Formats: sequence, structure tokens, C-alpha cells
Amino acid sequence: MYLSSIASLFPKTLTAIPFLHRTRTRTHSPKLNAIRTMSSGSTQRIFQLKLDPLTGTSEWVVIEEEDDDQSFTENFHQPLLATTSYLDMLNDSARNRAFREAIEKTITKPCHVLDIGAGTGLLSMMAARAMGGKGTVTACESYLPMVKLMKKVLRLNGMEGRIKVINKRSDELKLGLDIPSRADVLVSEILDSELLGEGLIPTLQHAHDSLLVENPLTVPYRATTYGQLVESKFLWQLHDLHNNEAGASDGICLTPPGLDSVLSVKRQQYAMHCDPIGEEIKPLSEPFKIFEFDFWKRPESNGETELCIKATNDGRVHAVISWWVLQLDHEGTIYYSTAPRWINSPTIKSPVDWCDHWKQCVWFVPGSGISTFKGEEIYLHATHTDTSISYNLYSQAPTAEVVHHGLRTGDLQLVLPLERAAIYGDRGWMLSMLKALESVLQGRDCSLCMVADDSVFLPLLVAHLSETPHIISLLPGLKERGLQYLQAAAQANRLSPNCIEVLEKRVKQLTMHDTNQKKVDLLIAEPFYFGHDGMLPWQNLRFWKDRTTLDHILSEDALIIPSKGILRACAIYLPDLWKSRCCLSKIEGFDHSVVNTTLGACGHLLELEGGPCLPFSVWQCGEFDVLSETFDVMEFDFSKQICQCQGKSQVKFTKTGVCHGFVLWIDWVMDLQNSVVISTGPDKRYWKQGIKLLVTPKTVGPQRSNADKLYTFSAMLRSG
Repeated sequence: MYLSSIASLFPKTLTAIPFLHRTRTRTHSPKLNAIRTMSSGSTQRIFQLKLDPLTGTSEWVVIEEEDDDQSFTENFHQPLLATTSYLDMLNDSARNRAFREAIEKTITKPCHVLDIGAGTGLLSMMAARAMGGKGTVTACESYLPMVKLMKKVLRLNGMEGRIKVINKRSDELKLGLDIPSRADVLVSEILDSELLGEGLIPTLQHAHDSLLVENPLTVPYRATTYGQLVESKFLWQLHDLHNNEAGASDGICLTPPGLDSVLSVKRQQYAMHCDPIGEEIKPLSEPFKIFEFDFWKRPESNGETELCIKATNDGRVHAVISWWVLQLDHEGTIYYSTAPRWINSPTIKSPVDWCDHWKQCVWFVPGSGISTFKGEEIYLHATHTDTSISYNLYSQAPTAEVVHHGLRTGDLQLVLPLERAAIYGDRGWMLSMLKALESVLQGRDCSLCMVADDSVFLPLLVAHLSETPHIISLLPGLKERGLQYLQAAAQANRLSPNCIEVLEKRVKQLTMHDTNQKKVDLLIAEPFYFGHDGMLPWQNLRFWKDRTTLDHILSEDALIIPSKGILRACAIYLPDLWKSRCCLSKIEGFDHSVVNTTLGACGHLLELEGGPCLPFSVWQCGEFDVLSETFDVMEFDFSKQICQCQGKSQVKFTKTGVCHGFVLWIDWVMDLQNSVVISTGPDKRYWKQGIKLLVTPKTVGPQRSNADKLYTFSAMLRSG
């Protein structure tokens, strides 16, 4: 089942039916990819994971080194690399200019240059040009689809014979076999928002040990991480489920006393654009330097530092916001920073334009944070491993032994996505679910309830509200860990023993034998599928597909909750996101037009195809403004089996402006009276929406009586 479309905007008609994305590719680093690489003789191949989010099934698709572009099209519904960060990165003009200036300043004579994580070969071409066609450039790229794209770019720019391309990880390169000698210069950009997450440290270690001369030249030269202590109610609500759910009156405690950390978010830094919440953030310290990493020398795998930070305001420290500053040249004249806009730095002359590939990072202080007063000293203990940075804060000087915050609950701990923890702690959401279930169960005896998704809240709530509860929870993603949590939480909430049963079977394998020959009276979901938090909103229509598969075990008058899903949309002004996704021409003098189709660039694909629909939280997309009324596109009736649907709506613009695309989301109707609706629209910051960018932005305005100024939006859902 998928949504498919063409996107264009013109008088009278707009058709914009998003593709249902079924392919999971890397978003930053090949090391974090669902990819397996094999080689046979001189032929390289990879196995790319292709996921169907509607069924939860996946398959490995073979990509051969000799495959042409048509093979990609046959295997994937949309451009293979459209959901990666490559296009956004290549549209980052500040980044490109800084690397070009630093490379030209650093490479002043013919030498051997090694480019690790070469991507499209941009830095390699800069190095080759700086040497005037002399010297040697080796471009190392492990991701086969990108290697194929790089070769096209090199050929287009007449660089094919001047740069040696190697399809391997850098730690697989052999001196004398892959490269003739140690390299004099390293150019590389393997940085994520946290700095270390793409394997910067182990990559540099191996390069210095095996691939580079002693005291090599490097671009970048150094990276420094900085931080700031902040107070923010919004950031606190994102992670502290235990204290946030305390105000709910649904009768269920997801984090009971003694199990307050059993359901939590992962202790890590989270990449996030902090500028949109700048007015909700109260700085409690000046910026402080944390770690410094020199590219020109071998880094250590682990490090730690202890900082004494003086509070600049009264408040409660909810989080550490961090960023990094890149010094690209030895002399310290060329810099790039990921700092939020409220930070003033003498080395950064102007703020970097919005881009999505690098953000700030947020580290949450456990619980409700640490109270502080202006002038008070707060101690921060920072540590780093090969791939991550973490912190611990204290209001008093710590003892010699560092004790980390948070209980260790062993096998009982269930880690939730950040947004789901925030939703479970949201009083409005929980009361809406309570109202919906009370309405459904009132005066009705549901002898068997089945929870179809990964919700850990609904099984407990149904058990709490039912007189004779028997709940079967499928937990397709959480599985055994979800079962252990539900057992502990049910006992802590004093629910009937064994009232919740977990079946470790796929939906299509379930029979009446699994339900003890009972028919299901209530099929329910939030819906929430573990692992889908980065996907398009309509991929939760997996619930409809599951409901159809389970039809044979549903009673004739079974209640289905949610009862409906409504696909809604509105026109939107999104200049920053559109700019980051627009088609490429020349980047610092090198033609990249050949990559546009593969990367799904706007302004390049045919009008009849349009760009891909991408999952974003609108509030994280830079400047935006809603230009139209919200309109319904399609309605999905879950009381019936899945079927092909289509819809068409007139777009009523309410503002004059430039329309860059449409934002789409699903509102879930949670009761039979249509009185409880859970919206996931652009004003809801805990959900991702689908954004369909137009091939070309259009100027729009409030509608007039002239029929030529009318716009419509049509969509189709196909099952299959």
C-alpha cells in the first residue's frame, strides 16, 4: 500500500500525492547504515535494506557496481538518496566556501592528498585543482551508490583521470595495494551534529597509524566543542516522563515509584535546531569550551574534563546545549560554526544559513534538573568515547568517584524515542485517550481486547478501565522488552495478574488458536510503531493493514480504535528547507547537475514527477508560515478493510506569499462520535509531518471569484 503522486502548482489544479517511502538508507554516515558489503574479484556489491513500514517486513536488495540508474528505479519507488543528507550538505554554501578557501590555502604544491568519506568528490576536486593537475588525489568512499554518483561528477568535470576512487572504508585501505604511499594531506568531512558520531576518532586514528605521513597537513585543522547551561520547560517536557505524567488523572502510572527510570529516553545528545525555541530558552551560563580535537595528530579514544561553571541567572538547569566550531586552516582565519544564533563569537563573522545536516545538540539533565542561583558554581564532568560525548552535572564539587545520574534497571529498562516520551507525559494527550476509551467501553463488555501496535500505555489503560480485562498486546517492535515492562508496570499499578498477554507472532500468523477461540471485541492502537519515529506520518496506516489482516479473528461488532484517519494538508512558505533541497548547478566551480535526480532535488525533476515527500517536523525547518486553510484530502475508515482511496480538495489561500510546498499529516479520530481527535499537524511539535516540496515555488494569495485562480489538491492511496 502506498501513496503516489505528481506535484505541481498552477491555476485550477494542484496534484500532490506523496510517495510512501519504503527504503531506509543512511542519513549521515555509511557506518551507521543498514548496508552489507561484499566483493567478488573486482566486482563490488552492497545489500541495501528495503523496508515496508506497513507490514514491518524488510528485504535486502542487491546493488552491483555495474548497475545502471534504471536498476535503482526498479528497486526503489523514489530517488535512492533522496532522504539522505547529501543534498542539504551540498547546498550549504558556507561549508563549501570554507573548505575551498582552506584547501587552496593549505595545498600549495603537488603532493599526495587523501580524501576520506569523499561523497560526490567535491573536496577531492578542490584538492586536484589546487595542485594544478599535478600530484595525486585518492578519494575513499565506502557507500557504493555514492561512488557511482561520484564517478559521474568527476567525468562531468574532466577530473576522472586525475582522482583515484576507491570503494572501501578508510580502515580497509592497504598501503602499497590501494594507495602507493602515505598521504601528505588529509581532507575529510566526516562530522555529524555531535561531531564524533560518524566515527571521526577511529577514522583519524587509523589514518595517522597507517595512511598519513608524520605531521601531515589536514583540512580541517581543529574542531572545538562548546556548551551552555539552559533552562527550558519545553526541553524538560521532552524527556522527563516521570515528573510530567504526575499531573495526569487517568489512574495509570507509567513510571511507578521504584520504577521511575524504567521507561525513559536514551542518555545521549540529541541533534536539534534550537533557534526555533530560542524564546523558550533561558541561558544560565556563558558559553564554555569542552573538548578540542586536532585533526593533524592522532586523537585519544577516550577523554574527560571537569569544568566549574558560574551561573549567570537564577533558574533550573534542564539541559546542556552544545555545538562545535571548525577551524579549517592552521593560522585560524577560516571557521565554520554550528552555534545557535544567540551566541556571539569573534571568529564567526556572520551566522550560517539554516541547514539540516548539522544542528545543535541537547543533553538532558536527569529528572527535573538542577536548581541554581546567579553566581553559584555548577560542576560539569564531560567525557567522550570514540563516537559520543556525555555529561554529568553537580551543584557541589563531586567526589573522586564520579557517580552517574539515573537508576540502572537492567533488563527492565525500556528506551522510548524522545517524542513518544513527551507524548506519554502530555496531560492533554493522556486525557484524550482516557476520554476515548471511557466512551468506547461504557456499557459494553469487551471480553477480549487486542492492542495492535507498540503502545505500552493502552494495555495498562484498558486493564484499568475494564471490569474483566483480557488484553493481548502484539508489540511488533518492542517484543520481549515491552513484555517485561508491561508485567512490571501492571503489578506496580495493582492490576489483575496475567491480565495482559503478549503474543510474539506476526499479525499474518495469528489464528483463533492464539486467542483461545475467542473473537476480538476491541482492536486498538495509538498508533505507534517502534522504529517509525523518523518516517512519514501515513506509514502508521500499517494499523489499517493489520486490521484487515486480523479481520478473521474480529467479532462482527468489533470496535476499531482509532475509528478513522484523516489525511490533512495546508500550503506552506518554507524558504530555508526549499533552498536546502533545491537543484545543484556549480559548487565552488564544479558542476554537480548530474546528481540532482538521484538526490531528489527540487527544480530539476520533471513537473509530472515532482520531488519526494520527506518526513520533517515543520517547526524544525527554519522560517515557515502557513498560507492556506487546513483542508481534508482523504479519509480512511478503519471499520472497513483496506481499500484504494482518493480525494480532492480545493485549496483556499489565506495569505499572499510564496508557496514552497504542502505539509501533510494524519489526524486520528479516537472514538465513534468523532469527538476525540488526536492531531499530528504542524502546530504539534512531538510529531513529524510529511512535506511535499514543489518543483518550483509559486506566488499565491487569497482566492478571488475568478475561476482561473482556484487551486485543488488531489491524492490517491493504493493498496497492493
